[in-house]
Amino acid sequence: MISSASGAPAAAGAPVATAAGSDDAPLPALEWKFSQVFGERAIGEEVQEVDIISAIEFDKTGEHLATGDRGGRVVLFERTDGRDQRTRRELERADFVGPRHPEYRYSTEFQSHEPEFDYLKSLEIEEKINKIRWCQTANAAQFLLSTNDKTIKLWKVTEKKLKQVKSLNLDSGAIQRNGNAMANSMVLNTKGFAPRLSMNGVAVNRPIPFISPDFAFPPGGFPSLHLPAVLWSNETALVARCRKVYANAHAYHINSISNNSDCETFISADDLRINLWNIEVNDQSFNIVDIKPTNMEDLTEVITSAEFHPNHCNILAYSSSKGSIRLIDMRQSALCDRHSKLFEETEPPGARSFFTEIIASISDIKFARGGRYILSRDYMTLKLWDVNMESVPVATFKVHEHLRPKLYDLYENDSIFDKFECCLSGDGMRVATGSYSNLFRVFGATSGSEEASTLEASKTPNRRVMATPSKPGSRLANLARGRRDNRRGSENPGPDLNGGVHDFTSKLLHLAWHPAANLIACAASNSLYMYYA
Repeated sequence: MISSASGAPAAAGAPVATAAGSDDAPLPALEWKFSQVFGERAIGEEVQEVDIISAIEFDKTGEHLATGDRGGRVVLFERTDGRDQRTRRELERADFVGPRHPEYRYSTEFQSHEPEFDYLKSLEIEEKINKIRWCQTANAAQFLLSTNDKTIKLWKVTEKKLKQVKSLNLDSGAIQRNGNAMANSMVLNTKGFAPRLSMNGVAVNRPIPFISPDFAFPPGGFPSLHLPAVLWSNETALVARCRKVYANAHAYHINSISNNSDCETFISADDLRINLWNIEVNDQSFNIVDIKPTNMEDLTEVITSAEFHPNHCNILAYSSSKGSIRLIDMRQSALCDRHSKLFEETEPPGARSFFTEIIASISDIKFARGGRYILSRDYMTLKLWDVNMESVPVATFKVHEHLRPKLYDLYENDSIFDKFECCLSGDGMRVATGSYSNLFRVFGATSGSEEASTLEASKTPNRRVMATPSKPGSRLANLARGRRDNRRGSENPGPDLNGGVHDFTSKLLHLAWHPAANLIACAASNSLYMYYA
């Protein structure tokens, strides 16, 4: 895990970070390579709005991956080791079979949400999946929570054997023994099909026989006539069933859900409230945070993201549109209207502008695995906070600093309101977030690290290489100029980044880091790309 990051003021008492195996040398930069792509778009192919990916989430083990889209569908992938797919001859030719990067295959998909209409408010409720969270596994079944703007659902995904029905009621030998009358009288009706639902709910059409009007049973009937039998086959399929529906608890759009470490409760957050649920009780929730003012004209900020502490079931954090993060302890009171800690960076004097509050709004927060650090993403930067130091982040990574001269244009086309997600590696040594032109950036979070990789969501992620940054000055010179050296990331990625042209319609908003390996899954429109290092 991270011990600290560079640039933290010595007076704040931040511990000195140590790289793995060395107290001096930072970790080397990772070399990212393309691994897999699902749903790759052909050149010139038009993408349907409902197919655009809106959520990505690994489970705690990394064995399963879930994605949600704007059409309300949830698609599941399962890990499959690459070496299992190689033939015995290929394995014999290999001198050494080393560990390979994780690979995934399509598992199943299901329709999680449907479009609805709120007749009281005359409001359409989109089927778009906002968030997905994996729950505790039980009895070899996978459980996950998915939510749209208003309704949360608990899904159980389990493997079941398929049933098969015998296709004929009559033995073929009996037809031959009774002559051709039966065969001539029973012909296949090509227009008639009997729908049959398979285990995953997909209709399968099967032809039904058509009996001609001149058909007559022979004297004594058919002794071999029997009822169809239902048999269990050796084939299995994943079946998703909705176990619980948590509805009618939010007046505003749900932006976050988060599982508690006690595996019994979870929270859901909208613009003004955070509710606490028991996963087994879907008709009752408890409001634990409420920032709605008596007079809505006095509203100054909204909740943008909320996350439970990974280890302590009584602690959670939520971010606001003012750029602050509040840490609350549910043991203090039933309604947590007072925060335990407030993480907020003081604005430099004279730096305020019309866009200051807009770009300060935090779109996503994530706890590091140990819970010591919180990663936040606003429009311009990534910030890493130590829960023991509220006044200033221990590291700030500039992501969109090169777009600062274009803020007016971004405001005009509403791109300034885009909500980018962020993620941390399992060991906490690196952080990542998305950008425009289907680019994403990876930063080293250890002391002295200058790692700042920019990659494109394509099969050749390194084809757009950033301009080599100028050699940074010494720490003493930086301090003399009043500049903190923890602000890593190029001030301006330069013309080599995307050729100087930014495609604001191609935005990489959603990505997730494998909990145990250096593998990143990211969504570019309707395509899911995976990269390993």
